[in-house]
Amino acid sequence: MVEAGPTDEHGVLEALGEGEVILSVPSPAALTREPDEVHHVIAQAGSGTEPLVIEIEAAEELAGEELALLVEAAERSRRAVLVRVLREV
Repeated sequence: MVEAGPTDEHGVLEALGEGEVILSVPSPAALTREPDEVHHVIAQAGSGTEPLVIEIEAAEELAGEELALLVEAAERSRRAVLVRVLREV
């Protein structure tokens, strides 16, 4: 399931109040350059109750293969996986 989070009056995503950041990458391209890292951090995150958070900086959008990688990795997790796409204001 994909849901848009709450935004401010400028359309900027508000800070998440929950979750454990397990991976932060500088751009969406980093996901496809290091797909094993995405799978690894999700698999090794343990069995807590907080959602897992992957942050992607400097992104306006995700390409199909980047999104597919995230969905595939998230489907293997028992925990919810949130993807936070950050953008420069």
